[in-house]
Amino acid sequence: MRRGTIAQVTSRPAAAQHLRDLARLRRVRDRIDREYTQPLDVEALARGVTMSAGHLSREFRLAYGESPYAYLMTRRIERAMALLRRGDLSVTEVCFAVGCSSLGTFTTRFSELVGVPPSVYRRQTAQATARMPACVAKQVTRPIRNQEARDTQAYLT
Repeated sequence: MRRGTIAQVTSRPAAAQHLRDLARLRRVRDRIDREYTQPLDVEALARGVTMSAGHLSREFRLAYGESPYAYLMTRRIERAMALLRRGDLSVTEVCFAVGCSSLGTFTTRFSELVGVPPSVYRRQTAQATARMPACVAKQVTRPIRNQEARDTQAYLT
């Protein structure tokens, strides 16, 4: 009986710490969602929630299934997709509008996430989503990481 009491007492602080960590991870995710156009790095994000960069990266991946950098790039690419569907900005303008500082890196990440380069995406979706409401077009054209796409294809076959 006494051992059960000790286990309960020692697990409470661990559970409380876990909840505090989850709250800090949500703050990091919310900051990325708000400030995706700003230059963000893991060290700055970690400082903002008083965690080490390594701990933040590990815990973020456990909680959300991807690293903070991958999450940031996903947000940027989602926004880039919306701007490209709109059609009034060049690929270079979209790249800088979403917070990327290198057109090459932007194009590479976009291609990895979406499956086609931004210029091809722009041509393909302009016609496909022309008559769709923006909220529906966003859902239909949501980026899927290549790993997720392979998993989905395996499930469908």
